[in-house]
Amino acid sequence: MTKPSLTDLLHAAVSAVGGTERPGQVAMAEAVAEAIDDNAHRLIQAGTGTGKSLGYLVPALAHGERVVVATATLALQRQLVERDLPRTVEALHPQLRRRPQFAMLKGRSNYLCLHRLHEGAPQDEEDGLFDQFEAAAPTSKLGQDLLRLRDWADETETGDRDDLTPGVSDRAWSQVSVSSRECLGASKCAYGAECFAEAARERAKLADVVVTNHALLAIDAIEGAPVLPQHEVLIVDEAHELVSRVTGVATGELTPGQVNRAVKRAAKLVDEKTADALQTASESFERVMELALPGRLEEIPEDLGYALTALRDAARNVISAIGATRDKSVADEDAVRKQALASVENVHAVAERIIAGSEYDVVWYERHDRFGATLRVAPMSVSGLLREKLFEDRSVVLTSATLKLGGDFNGVAASLGLSPEGVEADDAPLWKGLDVGSPFDYPKQGILYVAKHLATPGREGTRGDMMDELAELIEAAGGRTLGLFSSMRGAKAAAEELRGRLDHPILLQGEETLGELIKTFAADPKTCLFGTLSLWQGVDVPGPSCQLVIMDRIPFPRPDDPLMSARQKSVEEHGGNGFMAVAATHAALLMAQGAGRLVRASGDRGVVAVLDPRLATARYGSFLKASLPDFWYTTDRNQVRRSLAAIDTAAKADGK
Repeated sequence: MTKPSLTDLLHAAVSAVGGTERPGQVAMAEAVAEAIDDNAHRLIQAGTGTGKSLGYLVPALAHGERVVVATATLALQRQLVERDLPRTVEALHPQLRRRPQFAMLKGRSNYLCLHRLHEGAPQDEEDGLFDQFEAAAPTSKLGQDLLRLRDWADETETGDRDDLTPGVSDRAWSQVSVSSRECLGASKCAYGAECFAEAARERAKLADVVVTNHALLAIDAIEGAPVLPQHEVLIVDEAHELVSRVTGVATGELTPGQVNRAVKRAAKLVDEKTADALQTASESFERVMELALPGRLEEIPEDLGYALTALRDAARNVISAIGATRDKSVADEDAVRKQALASVENVHAVAERIIAGSEYDVVWYERHDRFGATLRVAPMSVSGLLREKLFEDRSVVLTSATLKLGGDFNGVAASLGLSPEGVEADDAPLWKGLDVGSPFDYPKQGILYVAKHLATPGREGTRGDMMDELAELIEAAGGRTLGLFSSMRGAKAAAEELRGRLDHPILLQGEETLGELIKTFAADPKTCLFGTLSLWQGVDVPGPSCQLVIMDRIPFPRPDDPLMSARQKSVEEHGGNGFMAVAATHAALLMAQGAGRLVRASGDRGVVAVLDPRLATARYGSFLKASLPDFWYTTDRNQVRRSLAAIDTAAKADGK
């Protein structure tokens, strides 16, 4: 039997989902198929509306060997597993003569733990007697959540937290879930045969396509113990997020509260002398943390060094002691032991890592008004880790709507540990970049307006001229505005000011769940939605409700961000341009994502307004502009007001 052509397969899949075949999607599918056949690596930029999910799923399913697809957001994971994959598999089945299997796999703590549910979570002494269902009053929110979880456990097939609607609080979920370190293991657990997490792993082992998230991909790379099944091809969607997700997984932290919990959990299982040593070390650490000032620690202060050394040594002794003792008087001893070990091992690992003082790590204090001080340690760069762990023994395709920054792929490639395109290096694999474009006509559909006449934003204080500009633009647009702010403080200040000046409803992130806010914003064209980081990347509102996207300033990282400033300094010490490599690249990525909120469909029209004159006047402005969609560009404030008014009038004439 002749093998079906990729063109025929793609046509069948696109028809099945009710879409339209686009040249960019065809080019992408061909590039993915070629990469898989050649065991090669590709970076593919596919603009909004390309249909990139099918652009990689069709060649992946046609390939026949196992493929792992890793995404950053829950929304895309669900879309793939609930919509795109079922339809695509059905559509391709007649031509492939097989029905490829697919499965979703997440970290263990995302699944309900039946042992925790039925036996209760081992609790710290201060919580007293505990049956989580009895202790939480049924009338309380926590009690209601736990009772609902108990009922849900009898009906769910997956035990996946994201299948529970409506969801429950993190506090409630923590009572019925375990981390991989706390898990007893299927062979030792009374509920191992029914375990939801183990079932998900088994389904993944049998699947042709495994959908997972960047965090689990990072854990698979960092921990050494494979979490994902063996696979020939890795496709990373939303790849612009990968570095930050891997950094998050590779970051360790210590707080006095966390150390205290470890002490309490261990005290039941070791002799008094061993427990007292950990308690004393914990108190020393807490005293140091009370005086901690936020900022990077280029050298570990002497008092912190002593405290961490004491913590590390005491924790090591506790770990040895827990492993050597058995105490049948402790109820559910195995679970208590596992939870205590997980807590103490984390304290030991982070203390050991910070004391080791690797030149490749950044250490800093953070302070929170409510939670006090946290000590954090993160890798200076994850590029070496990604180069070593990601690209060996498999073909890797990385795709996103924003991978070309400043006009090429090399900035993103460097963050992934790759050499510039076409340059062969001993330890860095070769790769090719491809921009398949967008089906949208950006110069005709959108305007990029830079408010060149405004004052340059300072670090502090309200910007009166910016508020006036903001108000006038919103009035001209008739509402329909998504306001993207570089800080929550800026978003709040603008919302408070403009609620007093305009008749248009202004929604503010944090005042309601993000999903509800976006739904309300999409339903009423007169409404505006203001917010910060998650809005820059997570909003999909096609049509007339979003015809003006405003960025208050270029979103450079904060100058006091310890990790970003350390990375910038490191680039400079190695002879590079730290500002361009770190700060400008960070800003370009966010701006490209933010500008991508405007045109989501072929009929969309509107303006992206940047209220920061540096985009027009600074030398780095051209790099940032080259990272944005190719909108028609202007600094003429009167022209942009006329255009917004015309777009508003056209929308009203259409009854929208």
